[in-house]
Amino acid sequence: MDTELLKTFLEVHRCRHFGKAAENLYLTQSAVSFRIRQLESQLGVSLFTRHRNNIQLTGAGERLLPHAEAMLLSWQRAKQDIALASHQSVQLAISASTNIWDPFLQRRLPLIYRSLGQVALRADTAPQDVLVRSLLERRLDMALLFDPPKVEELEVKEVGSLKLELVSSKPGQNLHSALNGPYVKVDWGTQFSIQHAKQLKEQAPPLLHTGIGRIALDFILDHGGSAFLPQGLTQEGIDNGSLYAVEGAPQLNRELYGAYLKDADRLNLVEHVCQLLLTPSDNLQ
Repeated sequence: MDTELLKTFLEVHRCRHFGKAAENLYLTQSAVSFRIRQLESQLGVSLFTRHRNNIQLTGAGERLLPHAEAMLLSWQRAKQDIALASHQSVQLAISASTNIWDPFLQRRLPLIYRSLGQVALRADTAPQDVLVRSLLERRLDMALLFDPPKVEELEVKEVGSLKLELVSSKPGQNLHSALNGPYVKVDWGTQFSIQHAKQLKEQAPPLLHTGIGRIALDFILDHGGSAFLPQGLTQEGIDNGSLYAVEGAPQLNRELYGAYLKDADRLNLVEHVCQLLLTPSDNLQ
C-alpha cells in the first residue's frame, strides 16, 4: 500500500477538513480528495462521512486508524534504521500523544538532542494504545503517556506534569459562566476526567469534546469559549490578550509517565532521557 495514502488519511482525520489537510501536506484539495478515493477504492469501503464540512470517520475508518498509524510508524523506523546503518549510528525513538508533544516534549527535545551527542533521534505522535503496542513490538524505545500502562514487561516512571488552567476568550469570566458558556472539554486522560467530575459539577454539556488540545485552542480563538489547557499552549494568547485566565477556576494537574521495556536494547539511553525530562521548564533554553 502507498504510504502517502495513509499519511493523507491521517491528516484529513486530524484536521477534519480536506482544505486544511491539503495546506498541511502542500497539496491541492483535489489531490487530497483523489488520494482518499484511491484508498477507499483499494479497501472497498468508505472512510469518511461528509455532511456540510463536518467530516467524520466511518466505522471502517475508525478500524483503519490504529493500523495506519502503526504502519507509518514502522515504515519510518525502517527507513531511518537503514539510513543510519552505513554510519553505524545509534537511533533512539521517542513518541508521545499529541497532547503531550505540544506543551511538553517539543520544548525538551533540543535538550535531549544536545545531551545525547551522536545519537540520532526520532520523535512521533500516536494514541496510547499504538504507543504501548509499539513498545512491546520493539518499534519504539520510549513512550510518554498520561495514564501509566499496567503491562508487566514495561518499566514506568513519572517524568513530569502539566498544569491545566481554565482559559477563556472573554475577559472577566468566572468559573460558572465559563463552564456554562461555550465550553470545550479536552480529554487529558483518566485522572483528569476524575478530577474534572469531582471539582466541576455545575457544568452544562460541552459544546465540543476533543482529544487534542490544539483543536480546542483553535476553536475557542476562532469561535469563542473556554477550555482547560496547559500553559505551553496558552501563554502566547494570554500575552497578546486573546485569552484570559478564568477567575476562581481550580488548576488541574496531569502527571506524565515515561514507559519503556525493562530489557530495552538501549536501556541506559532511555533512563538518561527520563532524567532529562525531569528538567523544570524554567531551566530550558
